[in-house]
Amino acid sequence: MLTTDLSDRVALVTGSANGVGREFALSMADAGASVAVHYHTSATDARATATIAREASGSATTVQGDVTDPDEVDAVFDAVEADLGTVDLLVNNVGDFAPRHWEELDFETWNRVLETNLNGTYLCSKRALPAMREAGFGRIVNVGYAGTEKALVYPRNFPYLVAKTGVIMFTRMLANDTTDDGITVNCLSPYVVENSDEFPDEAPRGRWASFADLRQVLFFFLDSDSGYVSGENVEIDGGWIPEAL
Repeated sequence: MLTTDLSDRVALVTGSANGVGREFALSMADAGASVAVHYHTSATDARATATIAREASGSATTVQGDVTDPDEVDAVFDAVEADLGTVDLLVNNVGDFAPRHWEELDFETWNRVLETNLNGTYLCSKRALPAMREAGFGRIVNVGYAGTEKALVYPRNFPYLVAKTGVIMFTRMLANDTTDDGITVNCLSPYVVENSDEFPDEAPRGRWASFADLRQVLFFFLDSDSGYVSGENVEIDGGWIPEAL
């Protein structure tokens, strides 16, 4: 299993009260990072996650906010900076999912999916960058979705696919815009993970992606020796080929 030393690093994982974000936060705490567990409404779960992270790294906190609201994003970062210090490692994990036909989605849901996945990634990255640039070091990892780099589209869950395509484009743009700053920006794109809400009939390689599979890629991106790897998108999909469907 790939490991990395994140001691003396401050990490913020958006949407880390539970699910994949929780596993990311706990993995980073196990590697020594001080972790900010972010949540929007899941306060109880966030506190439980932070307690486990604190036992691993000795330093963790919870922060609340809506990542689609610029003022709340500022407040989230202000709270992290007050409790732990400036953010060195940012994982943009928040992203609503609406697996229904596009005509069945109300406008509020349509917007929420686009805003949480794409606008949230933009706002949090923008807020993190000044301190990272000043420090001459930073790691931003965005969570995408396998297949969207190939312009994968279906009538079902369409705004999610559009937003994740935008996340990949934003990742590449930001990597280009930070080439002289000691910052890397990369994208981690799973297909179906072991805790997903829905499962297709067949799993690539006979199983769904585990949290350990995602952690392998995350730790590679976060490692201090991965400073020349930026603007990349790694799909954790077991060899799934969407165009074969």
